[in-house]
Amino acid sequence: MSEFSELLARYADVTARVGANVQPGQDLLVRADIGAAPLARQIVRAAYEAGARFADVFWADDQVALARFRYGSRDPASFDYAPAWKSEVLAQQIDAGAAFISISSEDPDLLADQPVELVAAAQRAVSRHAQPVYERISNSVTNWTIVAAATDGWAAQVFPDVPAEERVRRLWQAIFAATRLDTPDPVAAWRAHLAELEARAAALNARRYDALHYRGPGTDLTIGLVPGHIWCTAGMHSAAGTPFVANLPTEEVFTMPHRGRAEGVVRSSRPKSLNGALVDDFTLTFRDGRVVEAHAARGETVLRRLIATDEGSARLGEVALVPERSPIARSGLLFYNTLFDENAACHLALGMALRFTLEGGKELDAAAFEAAGGNISSVHQDLMVGSAELDIDGIRADGSAEPLMRAGEWAFDVR
Repeated sequence: MSEFSELLARYADVTARVGANVQPGQDLLVRADIGAAPLARQIVRAAYEAGARFADVFWADDQVALARFRYGSRDPASFDYAPAWKSEVLAQQIDAGAAFISISSEDPDLLADQPVELVAAAQRAVSRHAQPVYERISNSVTNWTIVAAATDGWAAQVFPDVPAEERVRRLWQAIFAATRLDTPDPVAAWRAHLAELEARAAALNARRYDALHYRGPGTDLTIGLVPGHIWCTAGMHSAAGTPFVANLPTEEVFTMPHRGRAEGVVRSSRPKSLNGALVDDFTLTFRDGRVVEAHAARGETVLRRLIATDEGSARLGEVALVPERSPIARSGLLFYNTLFDENAACHLALGMALRFTLEGGKELDAAAFEAAGGNISSVHQDLMVGSAELDIDGIRADGSAEPLMRAGEWAFDVR
């Protein structure tokens, strides 16, 4: 077995056993682009070795998606259509108790040359139909995870100056390093790392901050937190009590902001790929929790269309803290993939709030959830704002402040 094949097999083992934590007798559904077939097949193998009853792959194809824009109708109304059956199948399988693994391998620039209004319309249609799946995932109905696979288009974006024949190999190396496969026992390394993240979340939960204040170049933003908020990690439990890790890699602790309490301006620190188009060097100005101004050096129209998706897409649904010492940040790479870039920097999410980050949030109906400060939306998009120049203070209910992060690093220790 080649070194690459061995690392790919170890990656699949960590994905199936630590990420989704597939249980004996459980079914598994994997969502993958056909370019990620080698990893998908290894994950199926690892799932069966973990005792899965049945494992299958739900295939997608970026080129098929692109063909719609190149050769299909240019009538904007036609892009309001998305097939419901795909989301229905996923929802049915999740409800039946199947584990779910999604492999991210999209080309960040796949739709960069397509009309932004068509891209936005297609994404809205997909989001509408996918809402039942989003809700099941956000409520941890089953054990699930998201991982990534290197592809030609993605690798060309990350390593444009590397010879074409070397790019995919370099990207795989970066993925393996970010997911701790360069350690003697990756499963043990992940368990130790997850324990440290849990200790960090516990310390934040004990402090009960009322708000967070962000300061840095182009940033002066205060974000109120929902009473009863819970600091969480990607380490979760399904409705059946199965522990799992929602995404690999993960370096964050995160919680719920109040949908009506964000004031000030924040500047991005990393580009964001939205629906195949890149948004870069952007600023958002908030008033009463809502984005009232949005500017970007690149992709401003795409950013504005995201904000205008629905009532909740202009408000925050998540705040996440990530130290600069994370392996992804230390790599110095811009991955153009949220799964990695969000774990290199503190980030904020526009859109849907995660109900499990509020005490009793899963039991509230939509009206009660909003009344408690939770945000409802058909989208959830992470935007990176952290850097080595960012300071964050925790603000207590009495208005006193204490250092939470300084120069992008934690200002207190939990060891």
